[in-house]
This record gives sequence, structure tokens and C-alpha cells, in this order.
Amino acid sequence: MQPHTRRHRAPLRQKTPERVPRGLPDGLFDELFAAMGSDRDRALLAFYVSTGARASELLGVTLERVDIGSQLIAVERKGSGRLQWLPASADAFVWLGLYEAHQPRPEDETALWLTRRAPHRPLTYAAMRRVLQRANDGLGTSWTLHQLRHTAAQRMVADPTMSLIDVQWVLGHAHLATTEIYLQPRPDEVVARVLEHHRRRAAAPPPPPSGAYRPEVLATLLGDAAGG
Repeated sequence: MQPHTRRHRAPLRQKTPERVPRGLPDGLFDELFAAMGSDRDRALLAFYVSTGARASELLGVTLERVDIGSQLIAVERKGSGRLQWLPASADAFVWLGLYEAHQPRPEDETALWLTRRAPHRPLTYAAMRRVLQRANDGLGTSWTLHQLRHTAAQRMVADPTMSLIDVQWVLGHAHLATTEIYLQPRPDEVVARVLEHHRRRAAAPPPPPSGAYRPEVLATLLGDAAGG
């Protein structure tokens, strides 16, 4: 029954870090996409930012888990191991078709993503990370594969036609609180909106001086007497 007293955090108790999404703005993502050196890599980036799948989940997709007609691709969820079909963008499937048209494939190989050089084996996480590192070296950036998942999540959250429950389902989060971190706006977006707010205010006509009535207002209030 004693009143609550605020105390300092214990010396050995770790402070919980604030989780901030780190998605790529559209312009910077376009630069990264243009730096990709093959149709396979462009297809992978398109799937990452349209499905929100984790890097390892997408790399584990097999041929029978692609439904082009329904625009779906199935991933095995990390942790639970359950299979989930995810919708992807039409552009992702276009790049996938270009990749498959020129990709040599061993007869019994079922992995969707393969190495470009022989012997053609399933593409690993380390190899895909190296693809991104080469693009970063050319652009002078340090983007990661996981940031592509953040990008997908932030794009979906920004769409007013999608609910937070929809985004939770696509990302495969067990708890809605995990999805809610993507509600935090990026600083560059906030700055852009505030600057636009200032530009709108600067362009608006100034209000009439107080104490003075415009002629049309007097005509409305007093009728013909004001005009005569």
C-alpha cells in the first residue's frame, strides 16, 4: 500500500534498446535495384520488397512452391516451420521469368534460386549477402538483406487500404506488437511532410486585417443599405 517511488535502474539491468525500422526510401531502393548485375538478383530484390519474406525464407523456395497464375510464392516460416503462401508483385514474376529463361538447371534440382556459375547449386544466404555487398561497394552504401524486409513492411503499413492485421499476417509475426514498430515514421518522411506544410502555409493568401469588413461581407450582412 506504500506509494510508488521511481528509482534508478539497477546497475546490472540492461536497458531495452528502442527498435526502429530501417527501410530504404523509394529513391535509394531504385538505385540499389539498378546496381543488381543479373535478372536473378533483380527478381530476388523484387520478391523481398513485395512479400516481406525473410532472406533465408525466400532463398529456400522450391519450384513447386511458385504459383505464377495466382501471383503467389510459398515460404517455410522461420521458427514455426509452417508453409505460407505470400502474394508478390507482378514485376517480381516478370523478373523471375527472365531469370528462368536463361538459367541452366540440373535435371533433378528443385531449388528455385541457383548460382549463375557451374556447377549450378542452390543459392546460399552467404552468396546472396555477397551480391548485396558488391552493390553496396559500388554505391557507397551499407544496406542489408534484412532491411529489404523492413522496406516491404513500411510500404504496406503506409498503404491506407491495408490494416495492421494484414501486415502482421504477411510478415508472419506471432504478436501484433512486433508489427506495430513499423508504424514509426522515418525521419526523412517527417521532415518532408513538415516542409510541405510550411510551403502550403506560405502559399496561402494572408487573412484580412482584423476590424475591417470587405464590401461583399457588408452587402451580405446589411443588404442593399450597405451598398447604397
